[in-house]
Amino acid sequence: MVQILLSKKKIKSTDEFFGEKNLNNASPKVHCSKYWSWLSDQTYTELTKAKKEADFLFRRVGITFNVYGDDEGAERLIPFDLIPRIISEKEWSRLEKGLIQRVTALNEFTNDVYGRGMIINAGIIPPEIVYQSSQYRPEVHGLKIPKKIYALISGIDLIRAGRGDFFVLEDNLRVPSGVSYMIENRKVMMRLFPEIFAINSVSPIEHYPDLLLKHLRALAPIGVDEPVIVVLTPGIFNSAYFEHSYLAQQMGVELVEGQDLFIADDRVFMKTTAGPVRVDVIYRRIDDEYLDPLFFRSDSTIGVPGLLSVILKGKVTISNAIGSGVADDKAVYPYVTEMIKFYLKEEPILQNVKTYLCRTPRHKNYVLNNLHKLVVKETHGAGGYGMLVGPLSTKKQISEFKSKISNNPNKYIAQPMLALSTCPTFNNERIVPRHVDLRPFILNGEETSIVQGGLTRVALKEGSIVVNSSQGGGTKDTWVVK
Repeated sequence: MVQILLSKKKIKSTDEFFGEKNLNNASPKVHCSKYWSWLSDQTYTELTKAKKEADFLFRRVGITFNVYGDDEGAERLIPFDLIPRIISEKEWSRLEKGLIQRVTALNEFTNDVYGRGMIINAGIIPPEIVYQSSQYRPEVHGLKIPKKIYALISGIDLIRAGRGDFFVLEDNLRVPSGVSYMIENRKVMMRLFPEIFAINSVSPIEHYPDLLLKHLRALAPIGVDEPVIVVLTPGIFNSAYFEHSYLAQQMGVELVEGQDLFIADDRVFMKTTAGPVRVDVIYRRIDDEYLDPLFFRSDSTIGVPGLLSVILKGKVTISNAIGSGVADDKAVYPYVTEMIKFYLKEEPILQNVKTYLCRTPRHKNYVLNNLHKLVVKETHGAGGYGMLVGPLSTKKQISEFKSKISNNPNKYIAQPMLALSTCPTFNNERIVPRHVDLRPFILNGEETSIVQGGLTRVALKEGSIVVNSSQGGGTKDTWVVK
């Protein structure tokens, strides 16, 4: 009875969990004030009821993910937090300029290293960083990419630290995921709390699939006016399969697996009940090495034999282009600010996090002596796997990583553990501060497009800074408001 009475109390705002909403001020910033006024008028009982309804909606739609190596082998419901992350339009404007600047430079870099290699010849980035990267694909060196767009879709991970400035944590240019969660988070919020959208001017994001389709159409091979576009998925067992099917459905294009495509007469065709249909643009959600068993991994059963030969002849466009991953290698990341200066002749708007390359003897020695206060990542890692969070690790874990780095320094980078910003988060009992990051999605092209928002990922475990869903993280809706 006591718990019921407590849960019916209205939510009381405290400085403890304002987090980004006040950024060292005593009260929430103006752009958050309308929402916080509304939230303070709610009860924990109402939030608990809304959370259960949100979980029901996500399960009904099928918004789940798989965890590789999970012994249970079951799909999991991605955790969703009811309290949005709110960013002012003024702050977003600066972020947007910085993101466009960054992806423009990364695209220039990718075109360059598969072409003349000017940045390498200028001595700005060591050649071994590029050519020894596991993501460098010599098979496409010299390939003329349509519109010179290597990474049509980019997901740039941002964190807020220190005085509230945003920093780029990493770049995702191969097969960036999460945009379906961004859109569905907004849909659920609008269904659960329509009244708060009436009192807050929140920028829309639901048009992302239309923008994606427009950009994919623009990549059609020369002479193709009405391109046939497909989304290529590894299959239902992939952790992001929901997103693959979701985007295909939202764009009104076919979702295919490798076995649904075949090569004939230097073209790619899709098998249909009405006969073969030529395919012009492929939005792939498969890593490079699995795309074509004739050129890459011969044991791949999810690719299309002969696909690369059609790409090289310009008869089909694949996005993101093969080889894009060389630009999001974590060993390349420290050089992005120099790329911006080199290619664009501009000062970087968004800064990197200080990074130590273990392949450099001086950096390696520092990292080995300071593992207890650093975050260590694999240069080709993703999804939060293969990481060491020094301040939160055991002596045994630190010792194991010391051995790994000593034996294979080229495989690792390290960064200081920053004091990440927090956002108010509902944990089914009360509102608590939890660490967050932000992944906006940028569509590169003749007109670069960014929906005003992104995917906010939240570390639901107390004290954790790992936001990946595979490591216990969840997601929030992200608002850009006037």
